[in-house]
Amino acid sequence: MQKIDLAEELSNNIYPGRGIVIGRSKNGRYAVTAYFIMGRSENSRNRVFVEEEDGIRTEAFDPAKLEDPSLIIYAPVRVLDEGHTIVSNGDQTDTIYEGMKKGLTFEQSLRSREFEPDGPNYTPRISGLLEIENGQFSYTMSILKSNNNDPSQCNRYTFDYRPAAAGEGHFISTYVTDGNPLPSFEGEPKLVEIPDDIDAWTDMLWANLNPENKVSLFVRYIDIETGDYETQIVNKNY
Repeated sequence: MQKIDLAEELSNNIYPGRGIVIGRSKNGRYAVTAYFIMGRSENSRNRVFVEEEDGIRTEAFDPAKLEDPSLIIYAPVRVLDEGHTIVSNGDQTDTIYEGMKKGLTFEQSLRSREFEPDGPNYTPRISGLLEIENGQFSYTMSILKSNNNDPSQCNRYTFDYRPAAAGEGHFISTYVTDGNPLPSFEGEPKLVEIPDDIDAWTDMLWANLNPENKVSLFVRYIDIETGDYETQIVNKNY
């Protein structure tokens, strides 16, 4: 698979929706993930990321303007234990978290879920799992999507990368681009470069998201040897 320029990919796309990137830094030291949200409606744009003890959650920036919280207020990132970090674009983060606590795999935990019930878009549910064990790092990504906008069928795709290669990661988003209805992401997650510098990478991601539609960005670098991590959160509303 040919590696794409993520800055170019984002800057040329007015509305990829929500996006997840997971990979390993070029120096091999860090397990890396990023998650961003975008919005077209006032309700979707009225959000911020807030850090919690085991991850982050979305929160209404102005509670008085919050309309329907069902698909926009959730925990995008939760840490199951020192070796497992879950990231997703919806409350399936909790489904994965609870399923894995009961001994299910990442993929098994998602079998109870489908795409979002927001026809005519039927927004895909995208999810990722970072696994660190004995100094090794691997990751898995998933997308649950309607079958060509047919809500009677759910197509399930899982992509497993083990062990993770230094300097490489994968990017998946909910949509191909803007549209009505919004076209679901197609194909495999896209191969991208993962640099060593969290500050520079965070700045690059935020700078290349569409300025009108971007809402919030989360980035985390986890030291594979020690488990220590650094988090960056950028909110358009502050």
